Amino acid sequence: MRSVSFALVCAGALMAPVAAFAHAHLDRSTPAAGTALKEPPPEVMLWFTEAVEPKFSSIEVRDAKGAAVQDGAAAAVPGNTAQLRVKLKPLAAGTYTVKWRVLSVDTHRSQGDFTFRVGP
Repeated sequence: MRSVSFALVCAGALMAPVAAFAHAHLDRSTPAAGTALKEPPPEVMLWFTEAVEPKFSSIEVRDAKGAAVQDGAAAAVPGNTAQLRVKLKPLAAGTYTVKWRVLSVDTHRSQGDFTFRVGP
């Protein structure tokens, strides 16, 4: 009985790090989720909890009417495999939604979205 319990504890300990890092989750962003900015940002930058495959990842930024306002595709940030950015067209005052989809280097997909606001 004791050896079975020990084996289960060891197996759980070995699997815990795998479960904790199974997907790339959004760590932070610029602009930050839910913020109100006085000036429009030139780009959106996203940091993830693990490295992502830029070729199979995307960032879309849309205005309140649903029109895309990103200027090109999401790209990797040199020197940081867990960071993506996308340039933006000039933004007017309003609320914008950022939708991201990433493929982490361990081949797991994750996605999410958040909003930010420009203007008074």
